[in-house]
Amino acid sequence: MKGNRYVTVNERERVIWFYKGALQGILGPGEHKMPNDQEQLVIDRLTLEDAAVPWDYEKMLFRQLPDQAAEHLTLFQTGPEELAIVERDGRIENILYPDDKLTVWTDAGPWKVELITLDDNPFIEPALFSRLIKSGTAEVMDIVKTVQVDNGQIALFMVDGEIFNELPPGHYGYWDLRQKVVAKIIDLSRQPLDVNGQELLTKDRVTIRINLSAEYRVVDPVKAVTEVKDFADALYRALQYAFRKTLGAMTLDQILDKQVTVDAEAAQKVRSDMAAIGLEVSEIILKDVILPGEMRELLNQVVSAQKAAEANVIKRREETNATRSLLNTAKVMADNPVMLRLKELEALESIAGKVDRLTVNNGTSGLMNDIVNLTED
Repeated sequence: MKGNRYVTVNERERVIWFYKGALQGILGPGEHKMPNDQEQLVIDRLTLEDAAVPWDYEKMLFRQLPDQAAEHLTLFQTGPEELAIVERDGRIENILYPDDKLTVWTDAGPWKVELITLDDNPFIEPALFSRLIKSGTAEVMDIVKTVQVDNGQIALFMVDGEIFNELPPGHYGYWDLRQKVVAKIIDLSRQPLDVNGQELLTKDRVTIRINLSAEYRVVDPVKAVTEVKDFADALYRALQYAFRKTLGAMTLDQILDKQVTVDAEAAQKVRSDMAAIGLEVSEIILKDVILPGEMRELLNQVVSAQKAAEANVIKRREETNATRSLLNTAKVMADNPVMLRLKELEALESIAGKVDRLTVNNGTSGLMNDIVNLTED
């Protein structure tokens, strides 16, 4: 009809309409006959799927049409020390920060709100934390932080720089809003620490490099975190200092001869210092002593010369023993003709085994005498 317009609103829609530039109201589901002289009717269709009402409409509706606003809109609001968990159809739709508000279409619900008063305890109750994580909304992820503590670990939970709690293994959530919250995970199991390539000068001014290894575990997490900035770095430096001091007072020969005792001398100092910061050091090993190239060559030459001298001594000792044995044999044969005869037969047997034919002119009785005479001639 002239001057009018019919507007149909679906069940999941709402329409805000203006006529001659003025806000007129909210249209619910159904067909509506609206004035439209000179095409001055303006409508804005809003879907209930987008539950939040645009902020510019929200202000106008509550100020100019409070009755219609109360019928169609629901306002959620928080105080300066509150959070609000807004649920829609039993699922978390949004989280309101302190001094925040949210206006939604009432018919987009059903709606439910849970107000949470913020205090010094930032932890989130486990059931609520589980629901917040499952929601996965951007608002939740912005202010809800998680801490995962595995078996063999402990977490020191610090609020504004002070230790608030010690957390055993588990999954925890906390509000990350007004306070500076840090969760420091500490492994309580035994751990290795290697100190490699440490250069030092021995008492006889030889530069060597050493490799150390230690095994430790944290027995007092609070001390380990509060007494030093980094307990692993503190142990590293303690090992460096202890071994530099101990080995620097020894010559190279002493170090090479006493690697095992060096560990015992240095370990006691390290263990007592680390116990003061909550660490238990169980094993300290001097794994390697590495010499510079020219020193290795010199040492190899010394070892080679020592071994050669030892070999010569052994050789001379064996030659002396052999000569002494021959002398003793000669004395026995001089005093015992039967023994001499046996030696003659052994010599003859040895010679016969090396030639094809042997001719004996004077008989075996004179064989040795002929040999002696030939030697004298």
